Amino acid sequence: MWGEYFDEKIERDSVKENQILIMSKHKKTKNQAATKKVKIAEPSFNNNWQINTKLHKYLILAFAFLLYANTLTHDYTQDDAIVIYDNMFTTDGFSGIPGILKYDTFYGFFKVEGKDKLVAGGRYRPLTLVMFAAEYAFFGESPFIGHLGNVLLYGLLGIVLYVLLLRLFRAREDIPLAALLALVTTLLFIAHPIHTEVVANIKGRDEIMTLLGSLAALLFSIKAFQEEKKWLNILVGIFFFLALMAKENAITFLAVVPLTYFVFTKAKLNTIVFQTLPFFLSAILFLIIRGQVLGGNFGGELSMELMNNPFLTIENGRWVHLSLGDKMATIIYTLGKYIQLLIFPHPLTHDYYPRHIDLMTWGNWQVILSTLLYIGLGVLGLIGLFKKRLWSYGILYYLITLSVVSNVAFPVGTNMSERFLFMPSVGFCLLVAHIPLAPFKGGMASAQNHRLFLIIGSFVLLLLSAKTIHRNFAWKDNFTLFTTDIQVSKNSAKLRNSVGGELSAAAIKETDKTKQAAMLQEAIGHLKEAIAIHPTYKNAYLLLGNAYNYLKEYDQAIQAYDQALRLDPNYKDAFNNRAITYRDGGLFFGQQKGDLKKSIQYLTEALKAQPNDYETVFGLGVAQGMSGNLSKAIELFSKSTQLQPNSAAAWRNLGNAFMNAGDTERGTAALQKAASLE
Repeated sequence: MWGEYFDEKIERDSVKENQILIMSKHKKTKNQAATKKVKIAEPSFNNNWQINTKLHKYLILAFAFLLYANTLTHDYTQDDAIVIYDNMFTTDGFSGIPGILKYDTFYGFFKVEGKDKLVAGGRYRPLTLVMFAAEYAFFGESPFIGHLGNVLLYGLLGIVLYVLLLRLFRAREDIPLAALLALVTTLLFIAHPIHTEVVANIKGRDEIMTLLGSLAALLFSIKAFQEEKKWLNILVGIFFFLALMAKENAITFLAVVPLTYFVFTKAKLNTIVFQTLPFFLSAILFLIIRGQVLGGNFGGELSMELMNNPFLTIENGRWVHLSLGDKMATIIYTLGKYIQLLIFPHPLTHDYYPRHIDLMTWGNWQVILSTLLYIGLGVLGLIGLFKKRLWSYGILYYLITLSVVSNVAFPVGTNMSERFLFMPSVGFCLLVAHIPLAPFKGGMASAQNHRLFLIIGSFVLLLLSAKTIHRNFAWKDNFTLFTTDIQVSKNSAKLRNSVGGELSAAAIKETDKTKQAAMLQEAIGHLKEAIAIHPTYKNAYLLLGNAYNYLKEYDQAIQAYDQALRLDPNYKDAFNNRAITYRDGGLFFGQQKGDLKKSIQYLTEALKAQPNDYETVFGLGVAQGMSGNLSKAIELFSKSTQLQPNSAAAWRNLGNAFMNAGDTERGTAALQKAASLE
């Protein structure tokens, strides 16, 4: 187990005497080595379970598993399609791994050049896709295996975090109850509901692996420093490289590592630089590989599609970029929202797309409050840094790891996301755990206060755990997730669109026609709301057309497809669905409404789009024949026999058309052919 590397020996006799003996190494002189024993008094209320690190590790693993056990029976959700079951590389198993390593992360899903870089700068995160490909090779399409992997890796992450904190805290003589502080911080992290998006969504494994690799690298770095085992830095480089291959935001640890050494050790500057070197070299290697795959473009041209760039507004019917002032006001508002969700994680949603987060200006009080809050955090963090305060470390760790997903330095494609707090939340949990434990410094706190801390802490963990378990249920499948979160993200065009699509898909399977119609009308309502928020949302128009098609409201369906094609003349899905709707509508008007004129009109348009579609050609032939246009009917039925030479119906109708036109010879031959096929 990971933890066996990092257990510090605790003298049992000294525990009984409520003391910990900390050996401080001093430089050896020529004749002798001086060793100083420093006594740190532990509170008299210390219990063995509070320093039983082996028990703590089992507790952390079990706690993580129990919190997310209810996700094991869940289906795929959200972006799982992109990285797992609709990704041509992942579904190829081991043979797909070279493609995963060679292309942008989205390429295997879109399968078309250019679309893989819809998000500015592209994405290169192959590690978890390689893991999914391996799982696919062994188990096939199995959501259970994916969810189980996430839960176990989350538990392992908790253990690594705990052991790292334990080693860091014990390196400082002014932190009593090191094991308890490490345990409380880790349990807060494991229980926090803000992490449900990462753990309950299989695709969220990239966040887990990034933080796991980063913390493991830091852990081995500290171990290499403390135990003077420089060869461990090889493992440091490997772990950090894997973290970067999972997700790029691991790069922030280039600042976290020297910060950690400064606060928790007495290492000199040259030593800190040396211990940071493996991280730096791994980052350089990753950036070279990423540059080879994505062309070295980290920012790229900002998208003018609202779903990939939330900082747009419509002026005179065209999307334009927000002013820098309004953009920064909106970003700062979301930064304040992050702190609110860490302190009070309710309500939660997977969707913060426009306009769930509305555009802000500097006249909004929330923006001013968030600005003052972050200025205060920055100042406190820097002031405490010079005194190596633990709370300063928590603040600065939070700010550093949040920076890369804040939209300040790089565009991330959305306003904010709960998964973006996964790495920064470590700093928050450390801060929250440390503040109430600070009074215990030097063993001056009373047993009563200690028990009060444990009672309050247990109550907080219980509340967080209940919220996490309850939130997990929303991630059962796309339908449950979308229809749950629309109650929170009512102004999100993306989620309105997603709900409309899921309701339409569910309606097709509904056998009760009344319920089916009601579901489709509800879907149409959501899709119209999506279009009201995002007037150029071509996918919403496509889904709106589909819903109208299912309701047999073909005129409205055609209008929706036409609008989608006006927005994007090369939109193949809209073009094909419009052709199908023309065909379905033509058959409907002819067969069920007896409106031959409209039937011919619709089928003629369908024929223009799909000239070799058998149903269209045959149906138009019937309509032309019934309207008395026998020459056109003969032409169409002849083509039907060419498209499907073994169709008795095509030959029979061709024979009847010939007979009605007075051509008995060819009519008889065609009818005989039909009879032989029957």
